[in-house]
Amino acid sequence: MKFFSSLVQAIMTTIAENLQVVRARIGRAAQAAGRDARAVTLLAVSKTHPASRIIEAHAAGQRAFGENYVQEAVEKMHALGLDDALEWHLIGPLQSNKTRLAAEHFQWIHTIDREKIARRLSEQRPAELPALNVLIQVNVSGERTKSGVAAAEVEALARTIAPLPKLRLRGLMAMPEPGAERSRYREVRSAFAALARNFDIDTLSMGMSDDLEVAIAEGATTVRIGTAIFGARRREQHAA
Repeated sequence: MKFFSSLVQAIMTTIAENLQVVRARIGRAAQAAGRDARAVTLLAVSKTHPASRIIEAHAAGQRAFGENYVQEAVEKMHALGLDDALEWHLIGPLQSNKTRLAAEHFQWIHTIDREKIARRLSEQRPAELPALNVLIQVNVSGERTKSGVAAAEVEALARTIAPLPKLRLRGLMAMPEPGAERSRYREVRSAFAALARNFDIDTLSMGMSDDLEVAIAEGATTVRIGTAIFGARRREQHAA
Protein backbone atom coordinates (compact mmCIF):
# COMPACT_ATOMS: atom_id res chain seq x y z
CA MET A 1 0.00 0.00 0.00
CA LYS A 2 2.85 2.36 0.85
CA PHE A 3 4.48 1.65 -2.52
CA PHE A 4 1.17 2.27 -4.33
CA SER A 5 0.66 5.59 -2.56
CA SER A 6 4.19 6.66 -3.48
CA LEU A 7 3.59 5.67 -7.10
CA VAL A 8 0.34 7.68 -7.28
CA GLN A 9 2.09 10.68 -5.74
CA ALA A 10 4.91 10.39 -8.29
CA ILE A 11 2.44 10.34 -11.19
CA MET A 12 0.63 13.39 -9.80
CA THR A 13 3.92 15.21 -9.39
CA THR A 14 4.84 14.39 -12.98
CA ILE A 15 1.58 15.75 -14.37
CA ALA A 16 1.82 18.85 -12.18
CA GLU A 17 5.40 19.39 -13.31
CA ASN A 18 4.46 18.83 -16.96
CA LEU A 19 1.67 21.39 -16.67
CA GLN A 20 4.10 23.85 -15.15
CA VAL A 21 6.55 23.31 -18.02
CA VAL A 22 3.83 23.74 -20.65
CA ARG A 23 2.51 26.89 -19.00
CA ALA A 24 6.04 28.28 -18.96
CA ARG A 25 6.36 27.53 -22.69
CA ILE A 26 3.11 29.34 -23.33
CA GLY A 27 4.34 32.28 -21.30
CA ARG A 28 7.62 32.52 -23.21
CA ALA A 29 5.89 32.13 -26.58
CA ALA A 30 3.36 34.83 -25.73
CA GLN A 31 6.07 37.18 -24.52
CA ALA A 32 8.10 36.64 -27.71
CA ALA A 33 4.98 37.47 -29.75
CA GLY A 34 4.20 40.57 -27.69
CA ARG A 35 1.05 38.99 -26.31
CA ASP A 36 -0.40 38.47 -22.84
CA ALA A 37 -0.05 34.82 -21.81
CA ARG A 38 -3.41 35.11 -20.05
CA ALA A 39 -5.02 35.43 -23.49
CA VAL A 40 -3.97 31.86 -24.35
CA THR A 41 -6.05 29.00 -22.94
CA LEU A 42 -4.35 25.69 -22.23
CA LEU A 43 -6.58 22.79 -23.24
CA ALA A 44 -5.29 19.50 -21.80
CA VAL A 45 -5.97 16.74 -24.31
CA SER A 46 -6.90 13.73 -22.20
CA LYS A 47 -8.10 11.38 -24.94
CA THR A 48 -7.33 7.70 -24.26
CA HIS A 49 -5.97 8.55 -20.79
CA PRO A 50 -7.91 7.28 -17.75
CA ALA A 51 -10.13 9.47 -15.61
CA SER A 52 -7.63 9.20 -12.77
CA ARG A 53 -5.12 11.26 -14.74
CA ILE A 54 -7.71 13.95 -15.35
CA ILE A 55 -8.23 14.14 -11.60
CA GLU A 56 -4.48 14.57 -11.18
CA ALA A 57 -4.37 17.36 -13.74
CA HIS A 58 -7.36 19.04 -12.12
CA ALA A 59 -5.62 18.85 -8.74
CA ALA A 60 -2.73 20.71 -10.38
CA GLY A 61 -5.06 23.53 -11.42
CA GLN A 62 -6.15 22.44 -14.90
CA ARG A 63 -9.83 22.97 -15.73
CA ALA A 64 -10.32 22.59 -19.51
CA PHE A 65 -9.96 19.14 -21.11
CA GLY A 66 -10.15 17.97 -24.72
CA GLU A 67 -11.49 14.60 -25.84
CA ASN A 68 -11.64 13.06 -29.32
CA TYR A 69 -14.35 10.48 -28.78
CA VAL A 70 -17.82 11.28 -27.50
CA GLN A 71 -18.55 7.96 -25.81
CA GLU A 72 -15.17 7.79 -24.09
CA ALA A 73 -15.57 11.35 -22.84
CA VAL A 74 -19.09 10.79 -21.50
CA GLU A 75 -17.91 7.71 -19.60
CA LYS A 76 -15.17 9.81 -18.00
CA MET A 77 -17.61 12.59 -17.14
CA HIS A 78 -19.87 10.13 -15.31
CA ALA A 79 -16.92 8.48 -13.56
CA LEU A 80 -15.49 11.80 -12.39
CA GLY A 81 -18.75 13.40 -11.29
CA LEU A 82 -17.09 16.81 -11.03
CA ASP A 83 -19.88 18.60 -12.90
CA ASP A 84 -19.04 22.32 -13.20
CA ALA A 85 -15.47 21.84 -11.95
CA LEU A 86 -14.33 20.80 -15.44
CA GLU A 87 -14.89 22.21 -18.92
CA TRP A 88 -15.15 19.66 -21.72
CA HIS A 89 -14.14 20.29 -25.34
CA LEU A 90 -14.76 17.84 -28.19
CA ILE A 91 -11.77 18.10 -30.52
CA GLY A 92 -12.35 15.04 -32.71
CA PRO A 93 -14.65 14.56 -35.71
CA LEU A 94 -18.32 14.30 -34.78
CA GLN A 95 -20.57 11.70 -36.37
CA SER A 96 -24.28 12.40 -36.85
CA ASN A 97 -25.30 9.56 -34.55
CA LYS A 98 -23.34 11.11 -31.65
CA THR A 99 -24.60 14.69 -31.87
CA ARG A 100 -27.21 14.26 -29.13
CA LEU A 101 -24.67 12.94 -26.63
CA ALA A 102 -22.27 15.73 -27.58
CA ALA A 103 -24.95 18.41 -27.30
CA GLU A 104 -25.96 17.16 -23.86
CA HIS A 105 -22.50 16.86 -22.32
CA PHE A 106 -19.90 19.18 -23.85
CA GLN A 107 -19.39 22.92 -23.41
CA TRP A 108 -17.34 23.28 -26.61
CA ILE A 109 -17.23 21.57 -30.01
CA HIS A 110 -14.11 22.40 -32.06
CA THR A 111 -14.86 20.41 -35.19
CA ILE A 112 -17.92 21.78 -36.98
CA ASP A 113 -17.41 21.22 -40.70
CA ARG A 114 -20.91 21.01 -42.14
CA GLU A 115 -24.33 22.55 -41.67
CA LYS A 116 -26.07 19.25 -40.86
CA ILE A 117 -23.98 18.70 -37.73
CA ALA A 118 -24.47 22.29 -36.58
CA ARG A 119 -28.24 22.10 -36.95
CA ARG A 120 -28.47 18.79 -35.11
CA LEU A 121 -26.39 20.15 -32.23
CA SER A 122 -28.60 23.21 -31.92
CA GLU A 123 -31.80 21.17 -32.03
CA GLN A 124 -30.51 18.62 -29.51
CA ARG A 125 -28.93 21.03 -27.01
CA PRO A 126 -31.04 20.81 -23.82
CA ALA A 127 -33.09 23.94 -23.20
CA GLU A 128 -31.77 24.36 -19.65
CA LEU A 129 -28.13 24.51 -20.82
CA PRO A 130 -26.43 27.64 -22.18
CA ALA A 131 -25.66 27.85 -25.88
CA LEU A 132 -22.99 25.40 -27.01
CA ASN A 133 -19.71 27.08 -27.97
CA VAL A 134 -18.60 25.93 -31.43
CA LEU A 135 -15.65 26.38 -33.73
CA ILE A 136 -15.46 25.80 -37.47
CA GLN A 137 -12.67 23.40 -38.36
CA VAL A 138 -10.47 24.61 -41.21
CA ASN A 139 -8.58 22.05 -43.29
CA VAL A 140 -5.72 24.40 -44.08
CA SER A 141 -3.44 21.70 -45.50
CA GLY A 142 -6.07 20.27 -47.84
CA GLU A 143 -5.36 16.72 -46.61
CA ARG A 144 -8.10 14.27 -47.57
CA THR A 145 -7.65 12.36 -44.33
CA LYS A 146 -8.51 15.43 -42.25
CA SER A 147 -11.92 16.89 -41.55
CA GLY A 148 -12.68 20.55 -42.01
CA VAL A 149 -13.64 23.04 -44.67
CA ALA A 150 -11.39 25.01 -46.99
CA ALA A 151 -10.62 28.54 -45.87
CA ALA A 152 -12.71 29.88 -48.77
CA GLU A 153 -15.79 28.06 -47.40
CA VAL A 154 -15.55 29.30 -43.81
CA GLU A 155 -17.74 32.38 -44.10
CA ALA A 156 -20.57 30.57 -45.86
CA LEU A 157 -20.67 27.94 -43.11
CA ALA A 158 -20.46 30.64 -40.45
CA ARG A 159 -23.55 32.31 -41.89
CA THR A 160 -25.56 29.13 -41.43
CA ILE A 161 -24.27 28.57 -37.88
CA ALA A 162 -24.56 32.07 -36.44
CA PRO A 163 -28.41 32.22 -36.40
CA LEU A 164 -28.86 28.80 -34.75
CA PRO A 165 -30.43 29.47 -31.34
CA LYS A 166 -28.53 27.01 -29.18
CA LEU A 167 -25.08 27.50 -30.68
CA ARG A 168 -22.57 30.29 -30.16
CA LEU A 169 -20.00 30.62 -32.92
CA ARG A 170 -16.68 31.43 -31.23
CA GLY A 171 -14.13 31.10 -34.04
CA LEU A 172 -11.93 28.59 -35.85
CA MET A 173 -9.91 25.44 -35.20
CA ALA A 174 -7.10 24.10 -37.36
CA MET A 175 -4.45 21.37 -37.35
CA PRO A 176 -1.60 22.26 -39.71
CA GLU A 177 0.23 19.12 -40.78
CA PRO A 178 3.33 18.09 -38.76
CA GLY A 179 6.33 20.17 -39.80
CA ALA A 180 4.13 22.62 -41.69
CA GLU A 181 5.63 25.83 -43.00
CA ARG A 182 4.84 29.00 -41.06
CA SER A 183 2.65 30.06 -43.99
CA ARG A 184 0.06 27.41 -43.02
CA TYR A 185 -0.46 29.06 -39.65
CA ARG A 186 -0.66 32.47 -41.31
CA GLU A 187 -3.39 31.18 -43.62
CA VAL A 188 -5.45 30.20 -40.60
CA ARG A 189 -4.76 33.54 -38.96
CA SER A 190 -5.89 35.32 -42.13
CA ALA A 191 -9.08 33.23 -42.27
CA PHE A 192 -9.78 34.12 -38.65
CA ALA A 193 -9.20 37.83 -39.27
CA ALA A 194 -11.49 37.74 -42.30
CA LEU A 195 -14.25 36.03 -40.32
CA ALA A 196 -13.86 38.50 -37.46
CA ARG A 197 -14.78 41.36 -39.77
CA ASN A 198 -18.36 40.07 -39.95
CA PHE A 199 -18.81 37.92 -36.85
CA ASP A 200 -18.23 38.41 -33.13
CA ILE A 201 -15.60 35.73 -32.60
CA ASP A 202 -12.76 35.42 -30.10
CA THR A 203 -11.23 31.93 -30.33
CA LEU A 204 -8.54 30.47 -32.58
CA SER A 205 -7.77 26.88 -31.54
CA MET A 206 -4.41 25.96 -33.06
CA GLY A 207 -1.18 24.41 -31.84
CA MET A 208 -0.23 21.19 -30.05
CA SER A 209 2.73 19.87 -28.07
CA ASP A 210 5.21 20.20 -30.93
CA ASP A 211 4.11 23.50 -32.43
CA LEU A 212 2.50 25.63 -29.72
CA GLU A 213 5.16 28.34 -30.07
CA VAL A 214 4.53 29.04 -33.75
CA ALA A 215 0.76 28.76 -33.20
CA ILE A 216 0.86 31.39 -30.45
CA ALA A 217 3.07 33.61 -32.61
CA GLU A 218 0.35 33.41 -35.27
CA GLY A 219 -2.51 34.31 -32.96
CA ALA A 220 -3.73 31.08 -31.34
CA THR A 221 -5.92 31.74 -28.30
CA THR A 222 -6.28 28.04 -27.39
CA VAL A 223 -3.56 25.41 -27.63
CA ARG A 224 -4.42 21.71 -27.41
CA ILE A 225 -1.71 19.88 -25.48
CA GLY A 226 -1.74 16.15 -24.80
CA THR A 227 1.63 14.39 -24.97
CA ALA A 228 3.57 17.15 -23.19
CA ILE A 229 1.18 16.83 -20.22
CA PHE A 230 0.10 13.19 -20.08
CA GLY A 231 2.86 11.45 -22.02
CA ALA A 232 2.33 9.14 -24.99
CA ARG A 233 -1.32 8.29 -25.33
CA ARG A 234 -2.69 4.83 -24.84
CA ARG A 235 -3.95 2.78 -27.79
CA GLU A 236 -7.11 4.36 -29.13
CA GLN A 237 -9.98 1.92 -28.82
CA HIS A 238 -13.13 4.02 -28.85
CA ALA A 239 -15.26 5.10 -31.77
CA ALA A 240 -16.24 8.74 -32.10
